[in-house]
Amino acid sequence: MQRAYCELITKRIKEPRKFLQIVEGPRQVGKSTVIKQVLKGTDMPWLHFAADNVPAMSNYWINECWTAARNKMVVEKLTELLLVIDEVQKITNWAEAVKKEWDADTFNDVNIKVILLGSSRVRLEKGLSESLKGRFEVIRMPNWSYQEMQEAFGMFLDEYIYFGGYPGAADLRLDIDRWNEYIKSSIIDATINNDILIDTPISKPSLLRQTMELSSAYSGQLLSLTKMIGQLQDAGNTTTITNYLNLLKQSGMVCGLQKYTLDQARRRASVPKYQVFNNALMSLYSEHDFSSARQDHRIWGRFVESAAGAHILNCAYINNFDVFYWREENLEVDFVLAKNSRIVAIEVKSNNEKDTAGLHAFEERFHPHRTMIVGEGGLSLENFFKSDLKVLFE
Repeated sequence: MQRAYCELITKRIKEPRKFLQIVEGPRQVGKSTVIKQVLKGTDMPWLHFAADNVPAMSNYWINECWTAARNKMVVEKLTELLLVIDEVQKITNWAEAVKKEWDADTFNDVNIKVILLGSSRVRLEKGLSESLKGRFEVIRMPNWSYQEMQEAFGMFLDEYIYFGGYPGAADLRLDIDRWNEYIKSSIIDATINNDILIDTPISKPSLLRQTMELSSAYSGQLLSLTKMIGQLQDAGNTTTITNYLNLLKQSGMVCGLQKYTLDQARRRASVPKYQVFNNALMSLYSEHDFSSARQDHRIWGRFVESAAGAHILNCAYINNFDVFYWREENLEVDFVLAKNSRIVAIEVKSNNEKDTAGLHAFEERFHPHRTMIVGEGGLSLENFFKSDLKVLFE
């Protein structure tokens, strides 16, 4: 199966050389696979390098990649060439090295088009913001959608809600022990150990991991940072937990949504509503297996709301809008989407609950561009999970 990003990247490399193309996204969403499909389908000469086994301090390695590309162009008398470097963020000071080579090609009119891939959003975005301003475009690849998982693996909607959108784990869902091990080792351990801890000063790594586990287990729920600290074995403070949540958000794992309010100070001080980017993370730390979760209407409602939130976060990631929740006393709205001056309020109904008082109260107070009920009495869950939410702002 080809994700839509294959077509997008192919279109970009056919354009005149102007920007570096940066392909980023969480681990195990198929970035390298998409690039392989692009290279297989293009007539443009190319070279592909991966930094997987290259020592981190070998920043001269990037120069060697570029030298090989320039030599290929000279020897084969090429007018253009595509250079792909995978896991580039593993190289120390990679952005400075890339800037030097890119600027040299620009000055000398060398038509080498470049795609850089990285599995660490934290490390990639740091390098981009520091050294490569004005020289790149970012292609963001989110977790797989329900429609993609359905087409590629025959997933039913309830399976997607519980097992989430990691393609590598899809065929393991009938063997829960293997599925659990894949999520732990290939997603969580790889992200924490290889993306966060490797170059971010973390005073309490065990607390970071506990924050990840507890916030994932509480996906779709509100829990104050003070109460969270009370449940963690390794004592910390609210500032530390907030910093760890920011790192986990940048890594595409889990975040703490803020309450929607026009007062920025109140927004920052609000109790966070935890939300995973992929419902597999919630399921991993849940006490309920797929069967028992599905049979308990209250528990299943939590899984549905969390899966809806994950879909919203992944749409927000690629379409650049903000996500909040809203709550005043006993009135609440599950998700508030904001882009520019427009806001959209979404309420998720997974059972026969008919109460929409929170949605009406929010509408009277903030006059949103659009309101939506998902599930019972509104847009079906099936259609919601297959939709691109950017249309809600039109």
